[in-house]
Formats: sequence, structure tokens, C-alpha cells
Amino acid sequence: MTSHEHIPPRGFRTGQYMICLRGIIWREALRFLQQRGRFVSALVRPLVWLFIFAAGFRQILGVSIIPPYQTYVLYEVYVTPGLIAMIQLFNGMQSSLSMVYDREMGHMRMLLVSPFPRWFLLSGRLLASTVVSILQAYVFLAIAWAWEIEPPLPGYITVLPALALSGVMLGAMGMLLSSMIRQLENFAGVMNFVIFPMFFASSALYPLWLVQQSSPVVHLICRINPFTYAVELIRFALYVEVDWLSLAVVMGITVVFTTGAILAYDPARGLIARRSGGDA
Repeated sequence: MTSHEHIPPRGFRTGQYMICLRGIIWREALRFLQQRGRFVSALVRPLVWLFIFAAGFRQILGVSIIPPYQTYVLYEVYVTPGLIAMIQLFNGMQSSLSMVYDREMGHMRMLLVSPFPRWFLLSGRLLASTVVSILQAYVFLAIAWAWEIEPPLPGYITVLPALALSGVMLGAMGMLLSSMIRQLENFAGVMNFVIFPMFFASSALYPLWLVQQSSPVVHLICRINPFTYAVELIRFALYVEVDWLSLAVVMGITVVFTTGAILAYDPARGLIARRSGGDA
């Protein structure tokens, strides 16, 4: 028997990667099911806009015929894709909050020192968060359908890839932010200075042509806001169309945020490594 026959195989087999990925997704799903308050709070915010604010704006804000709509639509119909994106935005931030906690004293602390590649572990966590956000989005769509907001039936299928891509983008953004947050108390500042400006300075609540008439500066901010393109990607997909500009922007921003998050969590050169060195 030669000596090289005693050397164990390098790396992991595909089946081992799948077992690890299944475990990450299953744990995130269990956490979501056990935290009923998280599920309810994820739906309360968009439902308040849909049932209360939209009822008031319906009388004062008319939405003209703009793609992908073929006729005039009620305000609650226009705002629905933006509220779906809101669910994914807050889910991404909620996931980043749990990352801060887990990184210090919970599951993620043990996960990051496992022998699996760190990029795979972070990608698995990101995928798990996206799956949860998609489930929340479809529950909201079911409630909206009961409220007589009825996109074309094929739209419930064609919107799935858009939800997956936008969910990954917003989840990666949250993951990147979590690498910069040292304490849970600092998360409130992120909520105030990242989430709400991204949501309100977008096409989620108002058409961009209407924003341009009111303030060209705010219109420019909306145009460079990645959240705007996530909203429009979902809006067009829900009506069985593709907004190619939004698709390209969301894909590009997803690559940037995901790469940044993986590098930030790199123990050798990321933000966590530099911060730990400074604390030493």
C-alpha cells in the first residue's frame, strides 16, 4: 500500500454541502415559525399602508396609465408591489439583526468556524433568509387578493424569480450592514438612516413622474436608489412583463452586495478582522 493512499480526500462532497445547506435553511425556517411575532410584524406594516393609507390616497392621488398597467389603476393596486418589496427589505434587515446577535453569542458564531467555506455558509444563510421573505410576500399577495387586488394569474408564477432576486439583493445588503454593526443597540440607527430613506425615496409609494414634478432632486435620489429597481422588477413581473433595466440593475447590485458581504466576513481581510484587531 503506497503512502498517498492514507491521505484523506480534500474538500467536501456535493452531498455534504447539501446537508449543510439544508440544515441552515431548516434552522432559519424553524426560527421563523417559532417567532410568530416576526411573521405578524412583517405583515402589519404593509397591511397598514394597504388598508388605511391607500384608502385615503385613493381620493387624492390618481395613477395614470403607465407600464406595466394597461389602464388607470387604483392607488392600492399601484402600491402593492412596493409593499411586497417593503416586506423583503425589512426581512433583510431583520436577518442582519439576527446576524449581529448570532455572530456574538449564537448559532452563527459556531457556524463561521466550521470547516465549510465561509462564502458557502454566508450564501446558505442568505438563501434561507430569501426563502422566508418569499413566503411572507405570497401571504401578503393572498391577503391583497382578498382585498380585490388581482393581478393576472400567471403573474403569481412570473413574480417568483423577481422575488428571489430582489430578496437576495436586500438580504445581501443587510448582511453587509451586519458586518459593520458591533452592538445590537446600533441597529436602531440603521433603521432610521438606511431602511426608511430607501423605502420612501423610491417608486414604492408614488410614480416617479409625480415625484419629478414635485422635486427633481428627490427624483434623482429615487433614480439612484437600488430599492426603486427592486420595486419595478416585482411590479413588471407581477403583470407578466420584464423591466430589463431593473433586472440588470438588481443583478449588478446583488453581485456587489454579496461580494462585499463575503469579503467583510472574511477573517483575514474583512471588516470583522480589522475591527477585532483594533479591539485587541
